[in-house]
Amino acid sequence: MRYISTRGTAPSLTFEEAMLTGLARDGGLYVPQDVPTLTAAQIAKLAGKSYEDVAFEIMRPFIGDTFTDAEFRKLIGKAYAGFGHAARAPLVQLDSNHFLLELFHGPTLAFKDFAMQLIGQMFQSALSRSGDRVTIVGATSGDTGSAAIEAFRGLKAVDVFIMYPHGRVSEVQRRQMTTPTESNVHALAVDGDFDDCQAAVKDMFNDFAFREDVKLAGVNSINWGRVLAQIVYYFTAAVSLGAPYREISFTVPTGNFGDIFAGYIARKMGLPIADLIVATNRNDILHRTLQTGAYTKDGVEPTISPSMDIQVSSNFERALFDAYDRDGAAVAGQMEDLKKGGFQISQGAYQMLKDAFKSGRASEDETSAAIKSYLALHGELLCPHTAVGVHVAEAHLGATPMVTLATAHPAKFPDAVKAASGVAAPLPPRMADLYDRPERITRVANDLTAIQAVIKERIAH
Repeated sequence: MRYISTRGTAPSLTFEEAMLTGLARDGGLYVPQDVPTLTAAQIAKLAGKSYEDVAFEIMRPFIGDTFTDAEFRKLIGKAYAGFGHAARAPLVQLDSNHFLLELFHGPTLAFKDFAMQLIGQMFQSALSRSGDRVTIVGATSGDTGSAAIEAFRGLKAVDVFIMYPHGRVSEVQRRQMTTPTESNVHALAVDGDFDDCQAAVKDMFNDFAFREDVKLAGVNSINWGRVLAQIVYYFTAAVSLGAPYREISFTVPTGNFGDIFAGYIARKMGLPIADLIVATNRNDILHRTLQTGAYTKDGVEPTISPSMDIQVSSNFERALFDAYDRDGAAVAGQMEDLKKGGFQISQGAYQMLKDAFKSGRASEDETSAAIKSYLALHGELLCPHTAVGVHVAEAHLGATPMVTLATAHPAKFPDAVKAASGVAAPLPPRMADLYDRPERITRVANDLTAIQAVIKERIAH
């Protein structure tokens, strides 16, 4: 299995190389050269298996000879041992044909744990084998950062620096990043928005001298390993609801397009997915793009669903790569135009994207109304991102079972949830003292040189 860049000029890599590298040297994102497929009979055999067993079957074809079967099974087992539900990603029925896929039973109460816990294990295994040490730099709109810090805290071969937009994440999200005491993890509060943090990560990867000096690695959703781990729960959910003998649809609250791109890969692998529906908040660039064919940045407004407050959706580049029939030069040209404010997708590529994805948006009032009504009608207390999802899903309900991804626990956004529902969402007992733990925060300017100086200083000690 080889991995190629969406911009066409970087060398192809093995899974291990792509995982440890993150962003390609030409600025592109790595994708598998070929997507392995499963027959209907192979998908049917997944029924009744544990989450870990399904994870092994789905991901094994993508990793080549990076790990032996026994090693990979062990890594998967370690990754999910700390989850708070035996099913790992349980389904809850909301209505006759509408289901919630609970992805918040991991250690940081968000779907990012499914990928990050596994990536932490894979990094540690690969680095201990080679004797190398790396510096992980990531950007977060809230959940990726806490999941990364939780996954890598205390690991000997890794230093972790997570940038988050100062004042634009929930208090729980911030405290999950700033209260770990291990000396190898660092939370950097950047004076900017998420897109500024994400741009700084990409700029660091494109600064080859800095990249080599600190042995830079990335675990944002630009890392293929992140997408790979998220494919699994599409299979477990769909098989539980009758796949491969019936089609299933999914609605995915998304800002950076990684989670729904995992569903797109699951469909390419043979999973019978009818509709993949992008759900956005009022920062609706993905919805507007799928409606008009024009990807045009329009500023980021803070919302009660802050993990989706994004205008530059990195993983959308992976979808564009397929839409342009894997023409790296075409994608590179579009990304250059994005730096100037946006780009127009060609007619053929736009049609492919419209065939692959549907979309919808939820305003702030609609999001709050969904939190209130789903508690009253269904007894389910939703986080604001999940509320965006169920609101958008309602417009697409029909004969095909609909699964909305519940991307985070409502306790991660207590103020928004209580304001909408009147109900406080308590943290699980294992996190009950989160508000009492001391924080370690480094405030930095939205300046690449300043951020790089902090990183170099910290890893030198």
